[in-house]
Amino acid sequence: MKLSKGTLITLFVVLLLVADQAIKFAVKLNMTIGESIPVFGNWFQICFIENNGMAFGMQFGGSLGKLALSLFRVVLIGFIIVYLRKLIKKADTPTGILVGLSLVLVGAIGNVVDCLFYGEIFSESTYTRVAELFPPGGGYSGFLYGKVVDMFYFPIINTTWPDWVPVWGGEEFVFFQPIFNFADACISVAVIYMLLFQRKFFAEDKK
Repeated sequence: MKLSKGTLITLFVVLLLVADQAIKFAVKLNMTIGESIPVFGNWFQICFIENNGMAFGMQFGGSLGKLALSLFRVVLIGFIIVYLRKLIKKADTPTGILVGLSLVLVGAIGNVVDCLFYGEIFSESTYTRVAELFPPGGGYSGFLYGKVVDMFYFPIINTTWPDWVPVWGGEEFVFFQPIFNFADACISVAVIYMLLFQRKFFAEDKK
C-alpha cells in the first residue's frame, strides 16, 4: 500500500519528535545539572543543562518573556502546520521544502513540549540530584513554565589538538560554546538547507 505524502510527512515528524523526547528523558532521568559525559574526547560531550529561553541556551526576558516565548512557539506551530498542509496539497512542491519545514516543525514542537509539560511531570534537576518522573509532591513549576533540556556540546577545545595545529595566541580556545538539543539541531539544519538550496522556491512563492 502506497502511503500519501501527508502520511509520510506525519510519520517523519512523529519519529523525530519521539527521538527528541527520548534523548531528553534519558538525560533528565540519568544526569545531574552540569554533568558531562565525554563521547569523543573534549570534542563532543553530552553535557546536561536547562534553560528558560531560546535555542542554544539564550535567555528571553524572565518569567514574562518565558510565557511570551512559549505562546509564540504554540502560534508558530499552528502556522507551520497550516502552511505544510497547503504545500502538501500542491503537486509541484519540492520534497526538500516539505522535509525542511517538517524539521522546523519538529524543532518547534520538541522544545515547546518541554515548556508546556516538563515543569509538571518532572521534579527539579540540581547539581547533586537526578530528576524524578511524576514525583509525589508534584513538578518543579507550572504549565508553560518548564525548562528546555539541552545536552549536545561541541567545544572543540584546542588543547586537544595535535601540536602541529596552529592555535590562537597559544591559549585555550573554545570553538563552539552553545549547548543544544536535537530539536535545535533540526531547526538549524532545516534553515541552513533551505537558505542554501531552496531560496528559489520561496522567491517564486511570493509572486
